This record gives sequence, structure tokens and C-alpha cells, in this order.
Amino acid sequence: MSPLVLAAGDGENPLIPPIPELVIGLIAFVIVFGFLAKKLLPNINKVLEERREAIEGGIEDAQAMQQEAQSVLEQYKAQLAEARHEAARLRQEAQEQGATLIAEMRAEGQRQREEIVAAGHAQIEADRKAASSALRQDVGKLATELAGKLVGESLEDHARQSRVIDRFLDDLEEKAEASR
Repeated sequence: MSPLVLAAGDGENPLIPPIPELVIGLIAFVIVFGFLAKKLLPNINKVLEERREAIEGGIEDAQAMQQEAQSVLEQYKAQLAEARHEAARLRQEAQEQGATLIAEMRAEGQRQREEIVAAGHAQIEADRKAASSALRQDVGKLATELAGKLVGESLEDHARQSRVIDRFLDDLEEKAEASR
């Protein structure tokens, strides 16, 4: 017969070990468990605790960095808003200065135009007076010559000539003013 059948025939259950082996196995288990609990388990717990602290510290560091990044972002946004405000202010000042400069240039141009017009009027008046004077002299000479030819004698006397010319021109001016 086979050894299995013989072992089964002894009346013992092959699944249940003998008591001495069971006791020795239990004692060995307790020794190994105690050794593991005393030596290995604290080291394992220590390593696990260190990893947990490192992970929690990493998370805390990440949160701190995220908060710092958020504050830097807020500062950047504040600086950007301030820079935009400053740019708008400078643009407004430039527009105001431009408007002031344009107004000053217009006023200066107006002043120069008025000076030029006044100088032109003065020049025209001076030219008119010079032309009037030259015309008086020419008309006077022509009138004297014509009167001398009509009268038949020379009217070379300068004082008399001036009176005759002035009287003649005054009469012409009065007639011109009356016809207006």
C-alpha cells in the first residue's frame, strides 16, 4: 500500500500537525514576532514616520510656495495696475501740455499776424503820405507851369507858388469829401 493510505489508516488526521511540532512552531513564531516587534517594527515605523513627515513637509512647503507665489502675483498685478495708472497720467499730462503748447503757438501766431498787419498799415500810411507829398509837388509844378502859361508870366516865386498849390489842393480835397 501507499504511504498516504498507511498514514490515513493510522487514525490521525494529516491536516492537524502533531502537538510537539505545534508547540515548537508557536514558540518559534512568538520569538520571530517578538524579534520583529522589538527590532524591525520600530525601524519600519521610524522610516514610515519620516516619509510621512517629509510628505507633509513637502505639502506644507508646496502650500507655502503657492501662497508666496500668490502674493507675488498680487504684487505684480498691483505694480502693473500702478504702471498703467502712471502711463495714463503721463498720457493725460502730455495731452494737456500739447493743448497748452498749441494755444500758446496760436496766440503767438495771432500776435505776430497783428504786428505784421500793423507794420503793413504803417508802411501803407507812410507810402501814402510820401505819394501824397510827391503828388502835391508834381501837381504844384504842373499847376504853376500851366498857370504861368495861362497868365503869361512866370510864377517862380516859391512862397506864392506854395500858397497857390495848397489852396488848389485843399479845394480838391473839400470837393472830394463833399462828393462822398
